[in-house]
Amino acid sequence: MKLFYIYAMLQLNIKNETSRLRAVILGTAKSNGPIPNIEDCYDPKSIQHIKAGTYPKEEAMIAEMEAVAAVFKKYDVQVFRPDVIENCNQIFSRDIAFVIDDKIIRANILPNREKEIEAINYLWNQVDVKNRIILPEECHAEGGDVMPWNDYIFVGTYSGEDYSDYITARTNMDAVIALQELFPNKTVKAFELRKSNTDPKENALHLDCCFQPIGKNKAILHKNGFLIEHEYQWLVDFFGKENIFEITKEEMYNMNSNIFSISETVIISERSFTRLNNWLREQGFTVEEVPYAEIAKQEGLLRCSTMPLIRD
Repeated sequence: MKLFYIYAMLQLNIKNETSRLRAVILGTAKSNGPIPNIEDCYDPKSIQHIKAGTYPKEEAMIAEMEAVAAVFKKYDVQVFRPDVIENCNQIFSRDIAFVIDDKIIRANILPNREKEIEAINYLWNQVDVKNRIILPEECHAEGGDVMPWNDYIFVGTYSGEDYSDYITARTNMDAVIALQELFPNKTVKAFELRKSNTDPKENALHLDCCFQPIGKNKAILHKNGFLIEHEYQWLVDFFGKENIFEITKEEMYNMNSNIFSISETVIISERSFTRLNNWLREQGFTVEEVPYAEIAKQEGLLRCSTMPLIRD
């Protein structure tokens, strides 16, 4: 007897980073695979921890992600997980696709990560065909670099001639142009990011490693993540200096800008981010603290491992 599965179509809706979250993809650390070889790493922080013998263990990362899942349950957020691929790192669901308005855009990510996209095909197939976007092959983009913010789309990029030399350069100007063509009624604002294959304290892997808007009009920022000072200053002027929490190089390294908003007033943050969490509470936010320091060893945190599908 054949079984037929009938899925309701997903009505995607993402206008910004902070409206009330209703549905999200949370990555998985199950069957995460062995410690990678250094030459197979995608970022300098992972290399650092492999060399030090402190690369995170699977059971610790599973526990951290389940703590986040429990927060989502507390706030009645529908959580989807990728199908588990054996011996594959599937933690960072933000990289593989992103949603703007009612469209899901498949990321052109590093070639040896493409099987991660297949793990969410069951969700991709629940979206109206006209709202499934695959960018042209020359457009490189990952979700960590793309931030819808109402009438704007903020995009982290790197346009240097040595782009191909950086495993840490993930989004190119071709993708910036493609996004502007896809969303002609929005302003796509690109920011050149600092890149390093060897020093995690000098590397903004994605835009969300040095910037994230929170609440209605506030932001977390790290100046050194931006290659061009006036682009950093544009964000300071846009949000207002009094509304910005400027993080240090060490806080950037520990991923302080990579928290995640459930709403304009509720934020999930790593429990060790004492200075940030205190400031957030002073600003009136509810802070849901979780352990995430092991996953952070791979240069990704809460925003990196979540991909919002529906917000109010």
